[in-house]
Amino acid sequence: MQYCVLIIVRYPKLLGWAGFFSMAIFRPALWFNRKVNFWKLMGCGKNGSFSKIPDWRQWSLLYTFAASSSTEISEKTLQQKMPFLYRYWKLLGCETISFVLKPIEGHGTWDGREPMGKLPKQSSYEGPVAVLTRATIRLNRLKSFWQHVAGVSNTMAAADGFIVSFGIGEVPWIKQATFSIWQSKQQMKNFAYNMREHKEVVQKTRQEQWYSEDLFVRFEVLASYGCINGNNPLKRIP
Repeated sequence: MQYCVLIIVRYPKLLGWAGFFSMAIFRPALWFNRKVNFWKLMGCGKNGSFSKIPDWRQWSLLYTFAASSSTEISEKTLQQKMPFLYRYWKLLGCETISFVLKPIEGHGTWDGREPMGKLPKQSSYEGPVAVLTRATIRLNRLKSFWQHVAGVSNTMAAADGFIVSFGIGEVPWIKQATFSIWQSKQQMKNFAYNMREHKEVVQKTRQEQWYSEDLFVRFEVLASYGCINGNNPLKRIP
């Protein structure tokens, strides 16, 4: 079975340079890691938000792997998959939070690949859900994209059922993604399909063809380990 892990890492004050440096030195460890099927090292928006301004203290890693049972997704097992990275973060006194996810629905590609495997567009799952949306924005659509997404990001935090979100991306302004967690799939869908600002952005995305490539995936949230800014947001799930 295919699983996905998103790790958000926050470096201590004055050590943001170490996060930037990690984007280079982590790559060989991931390239030669046979336990990982797909991975992306990414930065984060200011204070973890969906923002054009990078947060030099906060970085992220998303990766997928295959496992035959849930015993292979414990915190200890995940750390054993990439010991160099965890030793680096521990040495520098970083905060890390890892979200362990099971892909359940989705469509699209990331650099020409389907990183979560073949997924149905819909499923019967209705519990707490995480959503990943990512896109490569066409250069001639950058202005229009950033003019409209800020309003959606601001309304999301006040939406019913919202727990947490992170703005992440491979390339500032161009290759962007949003990861969010909701108390239920229905509450997430209420925001996505009933919130006026979000509906307008979705329509413009299609009409103006903002993206050269995009990916949309929903996940069952299996576990979270660690904290970010002294907090584990999944504790808010009733």
